[in-house]
Parts: sequence; C-alpha cells; structure tokens
Amino acid sequence: MTDHLTISTESDLTSSDLTSSARPTTTVTRRSLLGGAGIAVGAAVLVSPPSMPGIAPAAAQPVSADLRPLDAAFKRRAFEVRELCASNNEKIPIPPHPTNGDEARYTNKIGSDSRGLPHDKRGEVEQAAWQALYTACQSGDPADFEKIPLGGTRKLVNPVGAQAVSLSGVNPTQIAIPPAPALASAERGGEAVEVYWQSLLRDVPLTELRDDTSNRDVLAATEELNKLPDFRGPKSGGRVTPGTLFRANALYFDPTDPKGRSVTPPGVLDGPLVSQFLLRDVPYAAQWISAQIRTVLPANEFLTEYEEWLAIQNGAAPKRRLQFDATPRYITTGRDLAEYIHAGPALGWAAALILATPGGGADQRYSGMFTPAEPVSYPTNPYRKSKTQSPAGATFGLPYVQALLATGISNSVRAAYWQKYFVHRTVRPEAYGALAHHRLANGVSDYPLHDNFLKSEALDRSKAKYGTYLLSQTYPEASPLHSAYPGGATSVGAVTATILKAFFDESRVIVNPVQPDPADPTRLVPYNGPPLTVGGELNKLAVNFGFGRNWAGIHWRSDASASMAIGEEVAIGMLRDERITLRESFEGFSFTRFDGSRVTI
Repeated sequence: MTDHLTISTESDLTSSDLTSSARPTTTVTRRSLLGGAGIAVGAAVLVSPPSMPGIAPAAAQPVSADLRPLDAAFKRRAFEVRELCASNNEKIPIPPHPTNGDEARYTNKIGSDSRGLPHDKRGEVEQAAWQALYTACQSGDPADFEKIPLGGTRKLVNPVGAQAVSLSGVNPTQIAIPPAPALASAERGGEAVEVYWQSLLRDVPLTELRDDTSNRDVLAATEELNKLPDFRGPKSGGRVTPGTLFRANALYFDPTDPKGRSVTPPGVLDGPLVSQFLLRDVPYAAQWISAQIRTVLPANEFLTEYEEWLAIQNGAAPKRRLQFDATPRYITTGRDLAEYIHAGPALGWAAALILATPGGGADQRYSGMFTPAEPVSYPTNPYRKSKTQSPAGATFGLPYVQALLATGISNSVRAAYWQKYFVHRTVRPEAYGALAHHRLANGVSDYPLHDNFLKSEALDRSKAKYGTYLLSQTYPEASPLHSAYPGGATSVGAVTATILKAFFDESRVIVNPVQPDPADPTRLVPYNGPPLTVGGELNKLAVNFGFGRNWAGIHWRSDASASMAIGEEVAIGMLRDERITLRESFEGFSFTRFDGSRVTI
C-alpha cells in the first residue's frame, strides 16, 4: 500500500480567505441587483388596487434599500470559490494520450471502430465515410458530425456531448489512460479468448466461480487463460483460478510502462461475484425497489449469423427482440448481470438509499443496511460531532449525495466518450469476431489476429455451438454506436463507488451477507466466507456495472479496467472542488482508491 495521499484544495487564495467576512466588499444596492423591473415589482406590492386600503410592511421587517454585510460577503465568496476552482483545475496539465497505432497501421481500418457507417460485404468500412468520421473527430465541430454518412437508421451515440464543459472537476483532456491493446497483440488475443469463454459460460451459475468448483467448463476456461502469454486479469498465486475467473481489475496510466499499471481493487475477489448492493431490496421512503430483476432466456443469442452481423455493423435496427423469463429472480448468471446493466440502472442511487436509510425495521424491504445506533456515515462527517445540527439536502444529507452522483455520472460519461471519439476509436469485440470468421472460414489471410486466439479452445467451442466464428451477443443491437475503449458504463460505476466511499464508512462489515440460491434463484441463501465490507462491495458494484457488459459480448477487459481510473479521477476532481465550497468545519473527504492507497481531499 502506498502512503496516504492528501490532495490540497489550496491555491494563492486559501479556504480561510474565502470564509472570512472581513474582506472588502463592493456596495450593492437593490436597484443594481434588480434593476427597474425589481423596483416595479416592489411598487406593485405596496400600491393598493382601487377601493382597497394600502398594506403597510410589518414593523419587525422594515424595507431597506441596502444589503446586509452578510449578503455581500456571501456573494463575493461565491465568486471567489468558483474562480479558485477554475484556477486550480486550469493548472493541471494535459497529459499524453497515446494510442495503439492501429488506425494508422491499417488503411482499411480493421483495427478501428466503424460500426454505424456503410461497409462492403466483407464488413470493411467505406473510406469516404470513415474520412468524414475522422474529420469530425479531429475538428470537434458539430457541423462536421452532421456530415457523416450513416449505413442504417441507428445514430452515433453523443459524440458532441463529450465536449460539454463540466462545471466541477477536471476536463476530460486532463485524464490519461494507457493505449488500448493493439489488434494483432497477444494481449488483445487473450482478451478475445476470455470474452469468448464468457459467452460460452453465460448460463452457468456464478456460484460456480469458486476455487472448489467441479464445473468442467469453468475449469477448462481457467486452464486456457493460464496458458495465455499476456493475460492481465486478477490472479491468485500467479495463476488464474476459478475464484478469480472473470473478476475485475483497474488500469492506471503509468509513464514508465506503456501498458499501464494493473491492480485488483480491494474486495472484488471476496465473496460472491455480484455485489451485496445488487442483492438487497432498496428502501425508497414509502416504497421499495425489489432486487429481483426481469431476466432473458438462454435462447437469446444474436449476431452469430453473418447477414445479421453485417446489418448491425452497418447500423441497421435489429429485427429480432429479446425473449424474457416470466419469473423475476436475483442476478444468478452472467447473462442475468448483462441484462441488468443493459439499460443503465440506477445502481448508485440504490446503493445510496441502502446506506443512508436507517435499518432495523420490522419490514426489511423498507430498511437500510445499518441501524440508527450504528451510523454508517464517514467518521469525519462534520455532523457526527455537531451538538445542534443535522445534515440535509444542502450538504451531507442523502439528497446532496444523490445530486453529486447524478453530476458524476454525466461528467464521467463525458470523460469516457471524449477518449472514445477523440483519441482511440478502438474496435469492438463483435467486429474482431468477424475478422476471425473471415480469417478461418473464408481464407482472408490479411487479418493479423494472434494465434493464441485463432487456435484457442474457446473459439473452437463457439464455432461448434453457433456454426460460425462470430462472437455471440446477448443484446439484439449488440454494442452502442461508439467505440470500445474505454467503457462508458464502467466510468459510471467507478465515479459512483468513489463518491459513495467518500461519504460512507467503507470499513464497516456487512452483516448477514447473501447470495442467490443456484437451485432456486428466486430466493437468497446466506453467504459464509471472508467478511465483506462496504468499501469492497462498492468496488464490486462498480465493476459489476462495467465488467457486466463483457458478459454481453460488447466490451473487452481493458475497456472496463481503464475506465475504473477515469471514473475515480472524475470523482476526485469533483470532490476537490466540492470541498472548497463547503462552510462546515471539515477534515476532508477520505477514502481508499481502487489501487488500495488512501487519499484525503
């Protein structure tokens, strides 16, 4: 573990300067604030309509044309805080943004994401359409994005939105991530082996991902991943085990290592793969939200036929629809998890409600995780020590935290999408699978995929099951129409977990943890194993949201792991600015990062 890092919020202007009411103020009158319209409104209140006597102001509240000193001081402080936040963020330099070189390496753009544009019968993008996309991504001009030829009815997902200016935290250009694995690399080949195994094991109960499993398919996947020369997923004792299979890592930019620094977030290897926050009913005042979800049937497999794949590659709307199970259940399989995060659930909102709502009620559906006698707010929360005040929607209360979560989601998506469109434009797994199909089924020799994938058991099994080398998808539309790297969903999960760890005591042990009964996934059974903590399960919540999409076939491991660092950095920037705005006597936000280090803001 690294030393505890303290992130300062100070600049040339200190926080004490900002809170002082003694600094000079500019005289502001009611006339200058409201102008003529304000005077007219005031006059209308005091002038009586015909036949009605005048209404005099109450004696205790005389009308004054002068502002109180407190008003002017507060207004000035607001300006200075905003100015200081902007100044601090402007001083953060723009780091390098390295790419994997595939875009320049392949003139036919087989290593880049071109879905939604028109393609030839082999699935290669029309060059004029690609050039239009490239031009727009270089200029950032909204008008240039409107000139991009599309191949179907689906539209590109929010590229101009990535250029919106966030009013708190850093700019997307100030966050660095490593380059994505190159198309022909052993690392990309290893990620393809993993995502093909995930497609094959979607309907295996997640409880089988444990070290004492006897599931032959799980053991076969584990064995093959251990043979890969460059697999970067979590390991135990230097090896992939059933207990680490398909678990998550986070990837940080490292100027000394082009591949970045890979770490396993605390808690993500402990207990069930699915976070406890996704297995508990959510109290919502006089309502509650069930943890059971609508799942899809195992027969829902898409894009394994070439014509369907090519139509989706061109941006056509899907012709087939999902078929759902009539019985809701808890998240039990990889397919369940993929469907849960298909439409962007409010998982952070739910986790905040579970943590902030007092527990111990007679009906557990309306109760939180901890009783009032065991407050789970962070120990440095200033209202834990106050004798006369309590938190609420203005600061430190649940609505305040939820507002930060909502802003964090938007800011993290902007940061991830900026990397997608304006830096990397990396190929999606579904398009990579088509390259393998052409290479092996059609003899196309100029698609340079790594042998560790082309000769893999995972690919052979998938071909035997589906009849093609295409990667099976759980969503009819497959991936959204933006590139793979980095993952947008993971950045949302990461910013959510980081903000919640800043407000709630992550060291608290969760009592009575549960897991779905694999024999009857409509019920929960106790989990018995190493203790599970709030922080560990929030980390797991983040990776469930991001890595869950790998089960769907739409993302690579590196997409999700790099976005963990993006979401965390977005949250840190927001909290740094938020700290300056607060008036409470407060030691700062303190939490554990995904690499296990402690930070105080």
